Amino acid sequence: MVNDNNKSIELSLEEIKSLVIRVFSNNGCDINNSNALASTITAAERDGASSHGLFRIPGYIASLVSKKVNGKSNPVVKNKTNIILECDADNGFAPLALEKSLPALVNSAKNNGISTLSIKNCYHFAALWPETEFLAKNGLVGIACTAYKPSVAPAGSKEPFFGTNPISMAWPRDNHDPVVFDMATATMAKGEVMLAARDGHELPEGVGLDSKGNITKDPKEILKGVLLPFGGYKGSAISLMVELFAAGLTGDYFSYEAELSDNNDGGPPKGGEFLLAMNPDIIADNNWNNHCENFFSKIKTLDGVRLPGERRHKIRNQTNVIRNVNKELYNKINELC
Repeated sequence: MVNDNNKSIELSLEEIKSLVIRVFSNNGCDINNSNALASTITAAERDGASSHGLFRIPGYIASLVSKKVNGKSNPVVKNKTNIILECDADNGFAPLALEKSLPALVNSAKNNGISTLSIKNCYHFAALWPETEFLAKNGLVGIACTAYKPSVAPAGSKEPFFGTNPISMAWPRDNHDPVVFDMATATMAKGEVMLAARDGHELPEGVGLDSKGNITKDPKEILKGVLLPFGGYKGSAISLMVELFAAGLTGDYFSYEAELSDNNDGGPPKGGEFLLAMNPDIIADNNWNNHCENFFSKIKTLDGVRLPGERRHKIRNQTNVIRNVNKELYNKINELC
C-alpha cells in the first residue's frame, strides 16, 4: 500500500522477509545465508531500527557483486578451550556466523559460568542487539562489540580513526523482556546520519564536523567530514576499548586496517566481533534475579525513566506491518532482485 505522501509504502513483516530472501538469493547467496540475513533485516524493521534494516540492502548487494563477500559462506566454530570459542565466518556476512556459533556460546557459558566468542573473517552490517538478546533469552548476560572503518575522530582530533564501534549489553529477566542497549560509541550511528541526509533532517550540534573541521548540523556535510565520539574523551576511551576487544582479541582488523583493505564498494569492511556470555546462576548468589528486579523497579520510580530496550520491545509487540518503508528504497531493492 502506498501512503498519502507517495514517498513510503506499507509492507507486512512477511512481505519484507520474502523480499529480502529473494534479493539475496538472486545476487549470489545460498539459502542458509539468505535466510539468516532476512531474519536479521526483518527483525530490525520490526523493532523500528530502520537504519539497520532494508536501508542496508544496497550495501550488502554491492559487496556480493564485487565478490568481496562470500555469499555461500559456511562458518566453522571451534573450541580453543572449553570456554574460549572461535568462529571463522568464511569471508561471509555476520548473521549466518552468529546463527551457527551462538548456541555453542550459550552451552559453554551455561556449563562453565563464562565464555567468550571471537568471530573472524566476517562482514558485520547489522545491529548488535540480536546477538546479545539471544544470550539474555537463554538466561545469560551478553556483551558484544565490533569495529568498522574510520569515521569518528578520537577526542582532541579532527581526523577519523575509530569506527562508530558499537557495543551492546543484554541482561536476562524472568517473565520480562531483557534489558538491552545497543549503541555506537560515536554521538550517532553512521546509518542514522545517512538516513537524516537522505530525508533532509538537520542533526543536533555536536554530532560531527564538516570536511574543514567546523561544527555543522548538516548530515551531508558530516558524512563528508567526521563524526565525534559521545561524551568527548569518555566515549573516545570506550571506542578504543571496542577496537581492542573486536580486533586486538579476535586478531582481525582494527578500523584503520579495515579501511586499507576494503574495496569501498559501499558494503561493510572485513572485521571481527567479540562476544562475552556470563551465567548469573553460577556467578551470582541464588537471589540475583530478585535483587536485580528490585533495582529495576526502583529506577523506574524516577519520573521519565525507562529501561534500555523497552521502547524497542514495545514497538516489536505492536508491529505486524511497517507503514513507512521508503518507496524509492523499495523500488531499488526490487530492481536489485
